[in-house]
Amino acid sequence: MSDGASRIAEAFSVGRPLFVPYVMGGYPDVATSLRYAEALVPHADILELGVPFSDPLADGPTIQAAGQAALDAGTRPGDVLEIAAEIGTSGPPVVVMTYVNILLAAGPRAFLERAAAAGVAGLIIPDLPLDEAGDIREQARRAGVALIPLVAPTTDDARLAAVGRAGEGFVYCVSVTGVTGGQVSVDEALTGFLARARAAIDLPLVVGFGIRTPEQVVAIGEIADGAVIASHLIRLADEAGGGEPGARAIGDYAAGIAGALRSAPARSS
Repeated sequence: MSDGASRIAEAFSVGRPLFVPYVMGGYPDVATSLRYAEALVPHADILELGVPFSDPLADGPTIQAAGQAALDAGTRPGDVLEIAAEIGTSGPPVVVMTYVNILLAAGPRAFLERAAAAGVAGLIIPDLPLDEAGDIREQARRAGVALIPLVAPTTDDARLAAVGRAGEGFVYCVSVTGVTGGQVSVDEALTGFLARARAAIDLPLVVGFGIRTPEQVVAIGEIADGAVIASHLIRLADEAGGGEPGARAIGDYAAGIAGALRSAPARSS
């Protein structure tokens, strides 16, 4: 187990569902995105940082727009890693969501070593197929960064098992067949998907895409090990006017989400 995977495993050892908020690095600028991250740190069990990319195939309109604005402001991958370094190992484990071209442009070894030096615990790469991840997975393990795989409702049982064998840290379970920012339904389809994933995968399961309310988070916590909230946080910060008011808005919202999860019954497995 890599150092990053160990830090993530420690976060899950609390025995309750985890809150994983998301910040787009560099949106609306690097300093403000750091302020947003700092506002979330007291309430986050794991913090997800996005690297802006010009062709973000997994992201819906809200995150796409934030990423493009960050790129227009001059944000580079190294800026996002510097945000991770500012949070440091005294905060929650940081996982970075990026796309494979970012790693290929920098060189996987160089990017992962820089990420590890910045304290990044895990890396999520939505457009990296399992069958083509061998070199990056090896470089990640050498650097001590967990390579966190994704699965979707369309993932079959054999593929779920293969993902579970290869992954580290946790498995990101996409709640819908689509992109971020929609509306999740905690229904029989999602429950069945997570039951299949649970049967095939020993790692913790974290659900993302379309989660907004404390009620949804608590319901997901009954069938999964954590919940990601992303697009809704961006919208809340924007609606508050960004800057310090935006940071206060998402901090207050995150406190409510974290309180709901921390009051939830402990998981038995």
